[in-house]
Amino acid sequence: MLNGQSVETTTKTKKRKNNQSINLSINNNNNIVTMLFGRLSACSTSKWCSHITTSELSSVWARVRAKGKSAKPPVGIMNNNNSPNNNKCLLMNRRYFSVHGSTGTKSLGTIQQKYLNDEKISMITAYDYTSAKLCDDAGFDILLVGDSLGMVQLGYDGTEKVTMCEMLHHCKSVSRTANDAFLIGDMPFGSYLTVDDSLKNACRLIKESGMHAIKLEGGKRVVDKVSAIVDAGILVQGHIGLTPQTANALGGYKVQGRTVQGAMGVYEDAMALQEAGCFSIVLECVPEKVAMEITNALDIPTIGIGAGRHTSGQVQVFHDVTGLYDRLKPKFAKRYTNAAEVMAEALNGYREETEMGKFPADEHVFKIKKSNFQEFREAVGISSYQELHYDLIQEQLVELEQANA
Repeated sequence: MLNGQSVETTTKTKKRKNNQSINLSINNNNNIVTMLFGRLSACSTSKWCSHITTSELSSVWARVRAKGKSAKPPVGIMNNNNSPNNNKCLLMNRRYFSVHGSTGTKSLGTIQQKYLNDEKISMITAYDYTSAKLCDDAGFDILLVGDSLGMVQLGYDGTEKVTMCEMLHHCKSVSRTANDAFLIGDMPFGSYLTVDDSLKNACRLIKESGMHAIKLEGGKRVVDKVSAIVDAGILVQGHIGLTPQTANALGGYKVQGRTVQGAMGVYEDAMALQEAGCFSIVLECVPEKVAMEITNALDIPTIGIGAGRHTSGQVQVFHDVTGLYDRLKPKFAKRYTNAAEVMAEALNGYREETEMGKFPADEHVFKIKKSNFQEFREAVGISSYQELHYDLIQEQLVELEQANA
């Protein structure tokens, strides 16, 4: 009995010491960070990661958001005594959303991990099989099916004319093609005027098109829509600064945030979208320093387009990068090649060879056995005169090819 009591006492002592060790480890910042972010590390087999809070996803305790500036701990982890708050669970009273499974190797977890590691996030637009295939093979983190397709694909003079049906058509094409990238589809102008419209169209874009998230434009004026969509379990990317769908109301395609009042407006929009549940925000045509301060203040990634070098990542239009669009050449866009010139040269070459009779050449035509061809001619009653005429034509073609060579 004494031995049994001794064993029991020793066991209880070990359990007490283990519990004390666990409590002490909670005080350790690194361990808490591991608790919060350990399951967010992306892996090729990860497809589902449900019910992660936006606070958990967006926290940057493990990330230095600006050089020389220490990152702040997530709110609610520690109490005023710098000890664990035992009255509440770490994840209580926080906003939840479901992370949609990605058919590719890149997911929201991948994006979040790059953000936490201070790695730049790469994003580009894609609209069809060709652009999606090229961009996906190039290894971009995010493919955006933007409503810019109205200008670069459909020939509109702006993005506000794009319809929901047109967005669905192009989103489906991209989702059928891309195997790795995280996919985001734009909500077209007029599709999120009310909360009900927003929910209906956002659900439709996710269900019918195969996108993993949606993007919509606007700041404080759309927070009620963003909040409702997030509550429905759909990932939302915000878009502030220059918003092309309402560019006329902003005075045209102009840089936003150059005045104190304008910069404060963009800042407040960003804070409001983060509070509403956005997982990231696009900053378009914003002064670099303003975008830097907004990026440092947020706990979610920013994606810049004409917003300078200090955002969490960059997005560009496919046709701007490849040189395929000639109507608009924004200052923030960099042309990495002139694909339009290369394609024009190829098309001119084809037209010229067709007109000169150089195409198709012998290697482009299909052959038939001589005996089969003779039987065919006899069956349809082709005369010897016609045969002679055919032979003369063939000789002329050979002479023409030799002359052109």
